[in-house]
Amino acid sequence: MTQELAGRVALVTGAGRNIGRAIARDLAAGGAAVAVNARANRAEAEAVVAEIVSAGGRAIVALGDVTDPAAVEGMVRAVLETFGRLDILVNNAALRRELPFAEMDFAAWRAVLDVCLDGAFHCARAALPALRASGHGTIVNIGGLTGHSGAARRAHVVTAKAGLAGFTRALAHDLAPDITVNLVAPGLIDTAREAARPHHRGGRRTLVGREGTPEEVAAAVRFLAGPRARYITGQTLHVNGGAYLPG
Repeated sequence: MTQELAGRVALVTGAGRNIGRAIARDLAAGGAAVAVNARANRAEAEAVVAEIVSAGGRAIVALGDVTDPAAVEGMVRAVLETFGRLDILVNNAALRRELPFAEMDFAAWRAVLDVCLDGAFHCARAALPALRASGHGTIVNIGGLTGHSGAARRAHVVTAKAGLAGFTRALAHDLAPDITVNLVAPGLIDTAREAARPHHRGGRRTLVGREGTPEEVAAAVRFLAGPRARYITGQTLHVNGGAYLPG
């Protein structure tokens, strides 16, 4: 692999585990310095930073709640103070809860949208001046299969992820030509979960006969963040092994 991201700096939200961790590690492997965000779990974020540093990369912990505009502005400020620039923003932080709609109150609905959708808004707003100054600015939002296919017990998650796809297309128009904005939509990825296997996976199968890995999602993000993807913006890249085929 090349060091195609050498000299660039990335902020990855929700990077303490699973897909976010894999994205942070792969961007670092491409040569980028990485700010590893977690809401409150410093130990997880520090473990990812240690992995990157032990492999010869540069990384810092960026604790902060993406639903808090002041905390997000503080994270971006810390990145700029440490590395002097910010070129890549990956909006990965999310809540992927399941609850029948009849049992969902407004607080449960709002909690998911606050992180997935409002968090992406806060991060993009705070990072915008630095991304514009970069000359290589890119935003990669992490969506999800169900944001396109729908799913039971996930009205809040589906709505947030579908909104993120629309947000991606809108920003691609607003921020062109300086900043590219794309969405990666993972599906059926083998990740560690505290809760039971998601209900919506019961009837889904992939064409490739297996679940994907966080590293395969990270590879797509790394490509979209790199110099060979500067002609790609406003797009959704599905990484789902053929579990969902958009028309």
